[in-house]
Amino acid sequence: MAHPKRKISKTRRDKRRTHYKASYQQIATDPTTGESHLYHRAHWHEGKLYYRGQIVLESAAAEA
Repeated sequence: MAHPKRKISKTRRDKRRTHYKASYQQIATDPTTGESHLYHRAHWHEGKLYYRGQIVLESAAAEA
């Protein structure tokens, strides 16, 4: 099995990986509330937690 003759420095390794870049986050619009949010994430709107247009959880402050 082949082995490297010398250790490759962190700088050289990182320079090779520069083309791996994070893409912009995709923003979705909730069909029920019209609120913008990240894909596959629940979001709060008016004291309620929504996911895919449905109420998942209501806050305790709104119930009291």
